[in-house]
Amino acid sequence: MRAIPQPAVLALRALSLAYFVQATGALSVVGSLAAIASQWQLSDAQAALLITVFGVTFALAAPVLQIVVGHLPRRRQVLIGLAVFSMAALVFAVAPDYRALLLARIAMGLGAALIGPVLGALAAGLVEQRQQGSAIAMVLLGLSLAGLVGMPLAAWMAHIWGARVLFLAVGAAGLLAAALIRFAVPAQPGDRAVSPATLVRALSDPVLLPAYLVVFFIAGGVYATYAFIAPIIRDVFHGGAQTVSAAMAVLGLAGVLGNLFVVRAARRYSADAMLVAGMGLLALDLVLLALAPPTMALLFGVLLLWAFATDIVWPSQQRRIVELSGQLRGVALAVTASFVFAGIAFGSALAGLLYARYGYQANLCASLALLLLAGASLMLSARRVLPCAQGGS
Repeated sequence: MRAIPQPAVLALRALSLAYFVQATGALSVVGSLAAIASQWQLSDAQAALLITVFGVTFALAAPVLQIVVGHLPRRRQVLIGLAVFSMAALVFAVAPDYRALLLARIAMGLGAALIGPVLGALAAGLVEQRQQGSAIAMVLLGLSLAGLVGMPLAAWMAHIWGARVLFLAVGAAGLLAAALIRFAVPAQPGDRAVSPATLVRALSDPVLLPAYLVVFFIAGGVYATYAFIAPIIRDVFHGGAQTVSAAMAVLGLAGVLGNLFVVRAARRYSADAMLVAGMGLLALDLVLLALAPPTMALLFGVLLLWAFATDIVWPSQQRRIVELSGQLRGVALAVTASFVFAGIAFGSALAGLLYARYGYQANLCASLALLLLAGASLMLSARRVLPCAQGGS
């Protein structure tokens, strides 16, 4: 296979930067929760709600925006999304009060909902068909680097210079990414806009609906604890801001290792088997946190396993949706992204409520309960797939 031409490589790197900025800006609240709470005199639960409103906005907006503007040229969609996302981050940085923070996060969610679903299609359109897998992987590297570099860097910046400087940096990086994309990425026509009927069909499909619920409950289970990782490290493990930054780095490194493992393991094991393995590791992690004494050694060991497990789960769920969706693949993946962020929003809201009222153990129990619901949804989905497969044979 021929190498990807240099102009296309430059374009793909610009798109990868956009993914890096979006992912870092979306989830940087997790590592900078304490800094945000201190800057605006908020409770931890109020600060965590900033994760929730972003997730709810993304979940609702992503499919709707594909109906409304999916016909626009792809590059234009990404540029509009980056402009909205970046300007909202700058508004967040200068926000005078909590209401302005919430409105800024809603606007960031709207911008992200325009960026994420289009980047992969834009990357694939830059290269020959045989090079599309490599091109998409290059763009997704930005997502991996957001976990490895972006999240710990965001936590460190918020601690050293404050949350306002962090979001000024996010806004500036987003505008830089937009400028690079405008310069390096050639224009492409848009896709056929998703019709409301197609969206309803994807949402009501008897096989796909329980599959969406799997990722909703997994995301909810992860964030019912993860959304409060900074306060948990502070209160339970008695660590400071440097510990939070180190924890983010450990999560990023282990996540990359998990992604590399999935690339190899997916050749031998089904998506269902990979999902079961990932959820089992997450459940084991939660049990260890609940039963073992809270030491730093335990914390970093558990975080390694946690990130490794989640990076088994996410791509396996995407693969499962692709295998199940057939002609609905494009809209089904957009709906899956919505369910992911709906789960993040639900889990984050639940995390704030439980931690404030009942403490750390309640978060762990909620995460375990949601993982059990994910397992039940997976069993239901698998049972519905079997009759369909037999009927088609």
